[in-house]
Amino acid sequence: MTGKEFETYFRQLYVPLGMYALRMVDDADVAEDLVQDAFVKAWTYAGEGRRIDSFAPFMYRTVRNVCLTYLRDRRETVGEECIPEADDEAIDTSFRDARIWKAIDDLPEQCRRVFLLSKRDGLSNEEIAEELGISVKTVKNQMTKAFSRLREALSDGHRPFFLPFL
Repeated sequence: MTGKEFETYFRQLYVPLGMYALRMVDDADVAEDLVQDAFVKAWTYAGEGRRIDSFAPFMYRTVRNVCLTYLRDRRETVGEECIPEADDEAIDTSFRDARIWKAIDDLPEQCRRVFLLSKRDGLSNEEIAEELGISVKTVKNQMTKAFSRLREALSDGHRPFFLPFL
């Protein structure tokens, strides 16, 4: 595997693998470190002349194993059955999650702040208005704008994108 091929895989898989790891360790900083460790392991593995036939499944297994090791080292009482397998569903879910967070990150700043205070932090419109020093109507307008932009960003052309988690 060339360095260019590895870089392409890294750019394609880094965020989805981070979302996958986050579901296991429940800490974004730790998940990011573990994904970086997994890529180092893959680079070392490939550098030893070993062939990786299917890189994405290899990386999902590697991330899963790195997360399991991390949890065991912390003496977390978690059964291996609680850690999602790196199957097609887990891979699809991690790519979907990465796509959703990218769309949220691309929202205008105030729109993103209002959206996250509402959906991530569970604040009411009135609480958000007080927190940000804006009117409740502005909060509602920003939420409408956020939903509209997210639907647009996450739709595949003509099909509307359903946001069940919201």
